[in-house]
Amino acid sequence: MEKLIVLGTGNASVTRCYNTCWILQDAAGRYFMIDAGGGNGVLTQLEKLDISPAHIHHLFVTHEHTDHLLGVIWMIRTIGQLMNRGKYEGNLDIYCHEGLVDKIKDICFMTVSGKVTGLIGKRILIHVVKDREELLIYDYKIRFFDIRSTKAKQFGFVTVLNNGKRLTFCGDEPCQEHCYEYASGTDWFLHEAFCLYEDRDRFNPYKICHSTVKDAAELAARLQVKNLLLWHTEDKNIRRRKSLYKREARKYYKGNIYVPYDREQIEL
Repeated sequence: MEKLIVLGTGNASVTRCYNTCWILQDAAGRYFMIDAGGGNGVLTQLEKLDISPAHIHHLFVTHEHTDHLLGVIWMIRTIGQLMNRGKYEGNLDIYCHEGLVDKIKDICFMTVSGKVTGLIGKRILIHVVKDREELLIYDYKIRFFDIRSTKAKQFGFVTVLNNGKRLTFCGDEPCQEHCYEYASGTDWFLHEAFCLYEDRDRFNPYKICHSTVKDAAELAARLQVKNLLLWHTEDKNIRRRKSLYKREARKYYKGNIYVPYDREQIEL
C-alpha cells in the first residue's frame, strides 16, 4: 500500500509541531524522503514512526531555507555513522538543484566529523537535478520542476504513483501558473497554507510569498484536483487546525481535503 508519511507540518517558526517534511512510501514499502525539517527533530519523528534512518536511501532537498535543509545535515550525520558501523546497506542518494550542492557540503564539512564527510562522493551521493528533468527513483518517474521562487531557488516535483494516480508537490510557496501543467487535474495536490484567510492580517502570508487556506482551496477548485492536502502552516491554532482549515477550504473546494498533523499516514 502506498502511503504519504507526514513527518512535520509547520512553517519555519513553529514550536508546537515540526517543520514540513514527508516521506512517500511505495507499494513495496520503500521510502523516498522529501526535505528533513530544521534540525534533529527529524530523528525524533522517524523514531516515533518506527522508521530507521538505515532504510532511507533517497532524499530530495527542495531549497536552502533552514526549516527544510538543516535536518538534512542530521540525516547525513546519522546515516554516515550507520555506514561506518556497518549498519547501512548501499548508498544514500540526495537530489537537489545545483545551487544547493555546495551549501550542503559546506555545512557538513563545518559541523560533521571527517569520518562522515569522507563518505560524501563515495556512499553519500549528491545528484544535481534540473528543471523538467525526469529521474527514476524506485519505480517512480519523478519529474522535477523549478517553482521560480522570488526568494530562494526551489524545486517541486510530479510523479505517477504505483496505483496510477498522479501526485503533485509544489514546494512551500503558492503554485504559480507555469506549474499548472503539473497540477491541473492531479489526483493529489500538496500545497502550503500559511494560515486562515481571516488571520491574514495577523500572519501576513502575502508579504512572505505564502497563501491562505482560501487561496489554496480556490486554486485547487480551479485546477480540478481530486485531493487537496494542506500544510506548512502556523501553529497557533494547532489543536483546532484540522477542523478550522477544513471548514474554510470546504467553502471554495468540493474535493477531498486533508490537513494532517505530524506523523499522520495517508493512504494514497
